[in-house]
Amino acid sequence: MKNRTNVRWLTQLALLVAILLVMNYTPLGYLQVGPLSASLLSVPVAIGAMTMGPLAGAILGAAFGITSFLQAMEGKSLLSAAMFNANPAGTFVVCVVSRVLVGLCAALLFKALCKALPKQEKFCCFAGGLLTAVLNTVFFMGALVLLFYDLPYVQEAAQSMGATNALMFVVMFVGVQAVIEWIICCLVAGAVALPVRKFLKLN
Repeated sequence: MKNRTNVRWLTQLALLVAILLVMNYTPLGYLQVGPLSASLLSVPVAIGAMTMGPLAGAILGAAFGITSFLQAMEGKSLLSAAMFNANPAGTFVVCVVSRVLVGLCAALLFKALCKALPKQEKFCCFAGGLLTAVLNTVFFMGALVLLFYDLPYVQEAAQSMGATNALMFVVMFVGVQAVIEWIICCLVAGAVALPVRKFLKLN
């Protein structure tokens, strides 16, 4: 029984990683808005975190982060290229470490939410999707500001937007695209995670 459970867990994880990679290499994964890419890769991370737990959430977050880091190496966006050229190790922290924390924390918060609201699984699933996207924005932009706020490219962007401090820069920089990410992840991840969790309970 344990072996069967492990095989199913690994199969589900592999499927979600595959979906994440397909999204990364197709227009489904990213929406280019200004100098920053609005990422939808938090959706499979959220689904894995809610249906498979903290370890799966962390692994999927790592997969998400590695794809983002590879894009920085390839210079896919002006911001990530500037970050990588200035500090490759710092870029790894922003892209990968922050996303591992997203998957891990999303799973732990979802677990706590389900424990606090045991009869509200539907609400918890949609809230979990929203939490994952919000955590992605907070951790990514938080790490970016901590490690790269003094980067000339970032300072030029802040000045061009009229941002007088780091918080204003974050709000103005992500703006509408962050809200779009949150809404999509909330709706899609919540709608998928709910029936998957019910199926797993029955099997």
